[in-house]
Amino acid sequence: MTRTFSAVLVVAALSACQTPPIRKVPRPWPPIATFSILAMDSATGEIGGAVQSRVFSVGNGVLWAEAGVGAAATQAIVDVSYGPQALALLRQGLSAEQVVARVLDADPDPRPDDWSKQGRQFAVIDAKGKVFAFTGPRATEWAGHKSCSASGALCTAQGNILAGAAVVDSMVAAYERTAGQHISLRLMEALEAGQRAGGDKRGMQSAAMLIVKKNGGVWLNNDVVLRLQVDDNQEPIVELRRLVERAARQRRRL
Repeated sequence: MTRTFSAVLVVAALSACQTPPIRKVPRPWPPIATFSILAMDSATGEIGGAVQSRVFSVGNGVLWAEAGVGAAATQAIVDVSYGPQALALLRQGLSAEQVVARVLDADPDPRPDDWSKQGRQFAVIDAKGKVFAFTGPRATEWAGHKSCSASGALCTAQGNILAGAAVVDSMVAAYERTAGQHISLRLMEALEAGQRAGGDKRGMQSAAMLIVKKNGGVWLNNDVVLRLQVDDNQEPIVELRRLVERAARQRRRL
């Protein structure tokens, strides 16, 4: 009995001396350092976007689009839910500007210290081709956005952790000067121009493109004109160009 009681005391003493388990604190994710463009071809009704980044599989969450509704890009200190939220509000008839304001206002900013909503970057284009973008003051420099101003050009380019403003300026200029080409080729030209201007300061890794139109895809009841992803490649823009050109050849055969 005495021996059992002593053993209990020893175990209790050892337990009291043990370091309590360390509470795991969520680690900050790397920001989605990205440059992207959203656009609409008013002649065909096609709408979508393209993106490049120095992260793995940038297409997994940045671009969102729905035929006849609009498109969105959510990046930087990203909240992926901004994409589906934007499409839901666009379906209700809100403009691009109203959508951006509504989504930002509803963001509870659950991690203000290491993943603040003030570091988010968010762009929307609605079914009328109206665009609006937000670049938070805490997005990593250089960060900013620019919309098309040429007649008939409906687009917005945005990016963060970029070489400078010339990246988005060049993207918009490339999109505007390629009027008359298929939207996929214009988006491709914009990405290439952004990269030539310096692109993501950290380099390249992945790229993606998403274009939609009601019944615009191959096969029956398919609204997806193109959904292309280059997830891990030393030259993701070059590989995306190859896929875009492959799709163009297929369109010409249809």
